[in-house]
Amino acid sequence: MPATHQFRFCNLVLFTMLPALLVGGLLSVAAGYLLSCSTHELARLTAPDQAFDLVIFSRSCGVDSGPNTQMTLILPDDSIPEDAASFLSIGAYTDLAPRWADANTVELTL
Repeated sequence: MPATHQFRFCNLVLFTMLPALLVGGLLSVAAGYLLSCSTHELARLTAPDQAFDLVIFSRSCGVDSGPNTQMTLILPDDSIPEDAASFLSIGAYTDLAPRWADANTVELTL
């Protein structure tokens, strides 16, 4: 009678789930060491029709981040999302003098 080799369920769990849990745990620990960005709000102006806030901010993503001034539109009283897309980005600290000309127009003076 030939010998049979059965692959037991506990071996399946051991050889699939254990490595997956170890890799997941290592990725979780490594994510804690990755740099995260911080955002510093410099100014906020609400539109005349109260539909949007014009926000001037600076974003720092670690030691290599240079000075920057950025501008975005968000809903009133919302915080700036970490992934906010700015429509103006200047690679220096700049005194912007924005103003709402009307509900649809922003004027900037550099």
